[in-house]
Amino acid sequence: MFDRIIKVIFFGNYFIGILAIALSIESCIQLRLPFNSIAYYGLLFSATVMYYSYAYRGAAASAITTNTRTEWYTRHHRFAQWNLGMSFLVCLVLGTYLITKYHSAVGVLPLEYWLIIGMAGIAGLLYYGLVPPFLHRLNLRNTGWLKAFVIGFVWACCVNLLPLVMLKIEGAAYTVDPVFIVWLFIKNWMFCTVNAIMFDMKDYDEDANKQLKTFVVQFGIRRTIFYVLFPLLLAGVLALAIFVHFMHFGLIPFLINLLPYLLLLVVAYSMHTRKNILFYLIVIDGMLLVKALCGMIAMQFIVR
Repeated sequence: MFDRIIKVIFFGNYFIGILAIALSIESCIQLRLPFNSIAYYGLLFSATVMYYSYAYRGAAASAITTNTRTEWYTRHHRFAQWNLGMSFLVCLVLGTYLITKYHSAVGVLPLEYWLIIGMAGIAGLLYYGLVPPFLHRLNLRNTGWLKAFVIGFVWACCVNLLPLVMLKIEGAAYTVDPVFIVWLFIKNWMFCTVNAIMFDMKDYDEDANKQLKTFVVQFGIRRTIFYVLFPLLLAGVLALAIFVHFMHFGLIPFLINLLPYLLLLVVAYSMHTRKNILFYLIVIDGMLLVKALCGMIAMQFIVR
């Protein structure tokens, strides 16, 4: 019974929806902004569940697969279809509600906010190849090494920039430091990119058979760990140290924000041996939750 519940939460992408909310709340706390509305967080959660469930919409057609997650979707096809349909319905209802309630604010939204919405939307669509036929080659999900950076970019847009857009629509008055926003965006982009590269390790055999040139396929698991993941994480630690020093945040906030990077280094090093799919879903994606919690806690020690 417990095993079934765990698989529903993680295979059904509900945990990823929780991560999206947690990272968005972290962003608001770090920028000292008011929180978004419950309706927006509900929309973000359901949109995330729908976005990740969409990839497995055709799983029932797979006769034989070695992918544990795909196999689960195949055996639970009715639930998968219900999950995708229900998350879409919730998105539709909440999206309609928010647009109806704030239609006047949406109509006068400044151009820069529309650019943020456009960037996130286009990157998200290209990731799945949801484009006109003449642009079909721009399926970024199948563009090898670019894949991880694209999904990291989409996450950074959704958890760092879209909350600002929604606060503007909801009429919240706020001022933020542009340098701080850019740094937080890049930090989340790189952290989520590393997370995505690590997640690609579960698909190593499948991606290699498809000749999909991900980092893992091109370099192998061990070289990806030492020549891609470690340098990116160490660069992130260096950038964190420089920024904390520049902003005069102090030692305690630095050490708290450093913890997710150290844990991710440990997890990355442990991945030279193949892991179960739930390891990737619970431990690796769980690093995003650890990062969000550390970011929230660290802000309690910063006096501004």
